[in-house]
Amino acid sequence: MAAAAERTDELVREYLLFRGFTAALKQLDAEIKADREKGFRVDKIVEQLQQFVQSYDLAALRDYWSYLDRRLFSRLEDVYRPTVNKLKTSLFRYYLVHAIQNGRNDKAQEFFLKQASELQNQAEWKDWFVLPFLPTPDSNPTFATYFSRQWADTFIVSLHNFLSVLFQCMPVPVILNFEAECLRTSLIQEENESLRHKLFALQAESSRMKKEELEVEQTVLHHKLPAYVANMDRLGDSELDMTCNQRSTAHSLQSRGGFLSSFLSQSKKGPSRPIHSSGASPMQASSMLLGKKEPTNHQSAKGKEGAVSSKDGKSHFSGLVAGESSSLQQRQKRLQEHGKERKELLSKGTFQGQSAEKKTDTNTAEAEPCSELHAEQTETSTKMPGSSAEAVGVRQEQPFIVLSQEEYGEHHSSIMYCRVDCSGRRVASLDVDGVIKVWSFNPIMQTKASSISKSPLLSLEWATKRDRLLLLGSGVGTVRLYDTEAKKNLCEISIDEDMPRILSLACSPSGASFVCSAAAQSPVSHIDFSVINSGGKSMNQVPGKLLLWDTKTMKQQLQFSLEPEPIAINCTAFNHNGNLLVTGAADGIVRLFDMQQHGCAMSWKAHDGEVYSVEFSYDENTVYSIGEDGKFIQWNIHKSGLKVSAYDLPREATGPFILSGYSGYKQVQFPRGRLFAFDSEGNYMLTCSSTGGVIFKLNGEEKVLESCLSLGGHRAPVVTVDWSTAMDCGTCLTASMDGKIKLTTLLAQKS
Repeated sequence: MAAAAERTDELVREYLLFRGFTAALKQLDAEIKADREKGFRVDKIVEQLQQFVQSYDLAALRDYWSYLDRRLFSRLEDVYRPTVNKLKTSLFRYYLVHAIQNGRNDKAQEFFLKQASELQNQAEWKDWFVLPFLPTPDSNPTFATYFSRQWADTFIVSLHNFLSVLFQCMPVPVILNFEAECLRTSLIQEENESLRHKLFALQAESSRMKKEELEVEQTVLHHKLPAYVANMDRLGDSELDMTCNQRSTAHSLQSRGGFLSSFLSQSKKGPSRPIHSSGASPMQASSMLLGKKEPTNHQSAKGKEGAVSSKDGKSHFSGLVAGESSSLQQRQKRLQEHGKERKELLSKGTFQGQSAEKKTDTNTAEAEPCSELHAEQTETSTKMPGSSAEAVGVRQEQPFIVLSQEEYGEHHSSIMYCRVDCSGRRVASLDVDGVIKVWSFNPIMQTKASSISKSPLLSLEWATKRDRLLLLGSGVGTVRLYDTEAKKNLCEISIDEDMPRILSLACSPSGASFVCSAAAQSPVSHIDFSVINSGGKSMNQVPGKLLLWDTKTMKQQLQFSLEPEPIAINCTAFNHNGNLLVTGAADGIVRLFDMQQHGCAMSWKAHDGEVYSVEFSYDENTVYSIGEDGKFIQWNIHKSGLKVSAYDLPREATGPFILSGYSGYKQVQFPRGRLFAFDSEGNYMLTCSSTGGVIFKLNGEEKVLESCLSLGGHRAPVVTVDWSTAMDCGTCLTASMDGKIKLTTLLAQKS
């Protein structure tokens, strides 16, 4: 209530000033200054009562209590009257005990002289009139309790609690209810947003399940189709007659069905007719590869198909048996049985027996290539269902559902930083032109503040406690504190003129301090494309400093020691309680600082080249780093330089990032912001790519990172990412070199 009253006073004061009611404003300020209720602040009221007791001002004490009684206590119900009387009695006893303990017996006697007419008829005061005349009242059994420190503290706490409950329960005017209404509205909006996400998740889940059921049905139907149906588009009348009578056999022996199809199409000496089909079938293509000539219109080969005799079939099978090992005798028996069935079927043909001897040698010679072709087809047919099932399995194991993807397009140049605040409601983004945008995305995407810096900006960080504040590091040696709600700079401090580039900022989770990395100017003023293309080093191999600043006073507290020599620090990150700080430097060394001792606890050579980005793991027993060498490495922080795991990342994930255009145009950007971010449990990692963010699974047994989900949506290389898990649904941010920022809302699927 005190906060609501203070806020309302400010609003009324602003309104009077707006209307020009200066006399009323002066009167309001005077009355607020003399307010005896202290703006409903319980601590101020209790402090005022204690001040009257300590100054032995009995008249003021009685008057102030009487005012509270008339103004506040009189509005209570009668059942609370005994409580008010007990508090009043305890307050006067507190006054007497304080006077006796400080040797002011005259004040105790004065109290009884002035209060005698009121207290002499009250039973609880009957034994107290002798108090000023006792030599050691603190040892008297009647008064010993009241002279203890515990009784005084208990009384003060009881009085404080009583007033707090009173202010919470007392009726207030409508104008003071606005904060409660705002809070209720905010809670309703959050509930609506949560329900909306749940609805989207259910819809996505329902759609996914329907899609998977449809795919499974199609897969099952595909598996159940016999070979004669799959090849029906290139069968003639005689073959169709034959295969229709053969369905049961072909269905149970799919591999033999494939062999039969290849065998039936190998008529070589029949007369050809004009080609009516627009293209060759897959079987015809295979026959061409084997050096065969066969008619593309199977209808013209009806007579020839019927002319194949049983001897022909036996010679073909004998060729197969000769080419196979003894372990396939079972399969040979089944093929012979099938040959008998086929003999009966082919006996219906009109040219049976014609040119059988002529085909015997040819079929014997071609038996081995045909069996090889059949084996390839059988292998392909058995692999395809497996791959389909595997694909379905991958979809079922997707760890996240993409609920939505939105685009923020207010920037017109490449993004350097893009960070979500602690509450997960607002985003601060910075581009290479020095344009800062602060925007929200819940419930709608809306720009809250915008600023353009005259000097180049190189770093950005949210303050942790007052998350309305931004820390901005420039290229001219200054750090700026920007209020995103008031839309103005609160202060600007100069770090070091000799080291003007503020490369990294990190605010402690407690909000009491922040770390600032300052570096000297690079000797290279332009970007050499040949150096980049040849794998050359970047431009931060210069001296640097790591400084600790107080957030409230904006004064430097200390400078960290950087061994073996001062070097530019590219990236910094605190652990959850701010006791540890990890940094990555241009010399490839990762340093771990103890923030309680303000010293470097350990350091090790992590990368060949610069360290671009560092973060603590979820359990904070390890740290991850990405370097110029394209490595993504996990390090044990309990043993210096102990590598837990290491992975190779593509160049598009580590930088430098290159955007090519027409006429040989190239734009190159070295990494500035965060290159990777973790989900809420540290099992998945979001990284950059040329077309959008990519999510990888961590802690796997494989030596290669397993890609789980590609977010996509970008036409230019993504240069920085962030993953906010403050809300129920995770929010992934991916920012690219064309100034576009994609906001992807994900829902984790719990296994």
